[in-house]
Amino acid sequence: MARIVMKFGGTSVGDIARIRNVAAHVKREFDAGHDVAVVVSAMSGETNRLVGLTRDIARVHDAREYDVVVSAGEQVSVGLLAMALQDIGVAARSWLGWQIPVKTSDVHGAARISNIDASAITALFEEKRVAVIAGFQGVSSAGRLTTLGRGGSDTSAVAVAAAINADRCDIYTDVDGVYTTDPRLVPQAGKLERISYEEMLEMASLGAKVLQTRSVELAMTRHVRLQVRSSFDAPDAPEPQNGLAGTLICNEDEIMEQEIVSGIAYARSEAKITLLGVADQPGIAARIFGPLADASINVDMIVQNVAADGAKTDVTFTVSQDELERTMDVIAQIREDIDCADVNTAPDMAKISIVGVGMRSHAGVAQKMFTVLADKGINIHVISTSEIKISVLIDSDYAELAVRALHSAYGLDDETVDA
Repeated sequence: MARIVMKFGGTSVGDIARIRNVAAHVKREFDAGHDVAVVVSAMSGETNRLVGLTRDIARVHDAREYDVVVSAGEQVSVGLLAMALQDIGVAARSWLGWQIPVKTSDVHGAARISNIDASAITALFEEKRVAVIAGFQGVSSAGRLTTLGRGGSDTSAVAVAAAINADRCDIYTDVDGVYTTDPRLVPQAGKLERISYEEMLEMASLGAKVLQTRSVELAMTRHVRLQVRSSFDAPDAPEPQNGLAGTLICNEDEIMEQEIVSGIAYARSEAKITLLGVADQPGIAARIFGPLADASINVDMIVQNVAADGAKTDVTFTVSQDELERTMDVIAQIREDIDCADVNTAPDMAKISIVGVGMRSHAGVAQKMFTVLADKGINIHVISTSEIKISVLIDSDYAELAVRALHSAYGLDDETVDA
């Protein structure tokens, strides 16, 4: 017998038929004798609808009341799923975030979980009942309902798993695992049986949409084993012999034979900004990136050139293309302070990244990446690296070609899949 948290996203509970399918998945684990807690998102599209209502009623509104409105979708989902479970003979009850309680910070719309009292959930296990918990929501120290930000249900699930010392947290979604790259872009992409927390964190932050970055980070720090699997698999399908129906995200030492490169991530709609002739002196970077941070603009790749004369330098960085206009407004305000001679911008860029913990112990990984791109006539604008990642910025038009070429070059193509 194990203790399992099962999390289902909006597409998995998008209508009554899908909620019944989710209930069948939960029943399978419950009938196997496991303690089961289920974390559920709002039905697909519901949160967007509720956000729209808040904007229609008042463009400037109280963030506390915003949370009251947008958290309502999860209340509907948990109630319906609890009913569906009861209808097929599984004892269950629903819980809202404040009832458990899931205690959070006071930052409405983007609260962070501080503590979960797991006693009510574990008491339910003693009664042989399933706990159906609303994701995305909690309660502040002031007793006000809070929400965790978009994708927060993944974080809720991991936090619940940590609180109840779950053996595993299964994230059910519309894909059957984590792939070496986007299979819509590269049909030969293969499903990974296991991937380390560090690799998944890099891939999530670099554009892979399977898991929310915050949830992976929390799982890594709290040592919660995650499994990504599909909610659209038949609930009565036999479990694979290795016990893994999807992709297991775990500690690196649980992976017997680690590949040099585990996956290729990409993100389109990047913009490059270069500040020319900036004063080369202590504190200049803080005077550039401090105001951008204050404006909540997320800066990604940063490169500072060596000043030839010791007086002036060039600083290049990237932001989301959606943030380009706001970024230029901030730069205009600080341009005189940083003594910037000129500003160049380049929209329509793409960031391509290779990720793998095996890169730590193998030489020549970067050289192969650069050679492959050169052979395809793809120019590299910016390079950034970490211990297990190499990212390059290229023209967006070449993104698909780059991903396919690198996927093949690092031996990630699944030969059993036709192009």
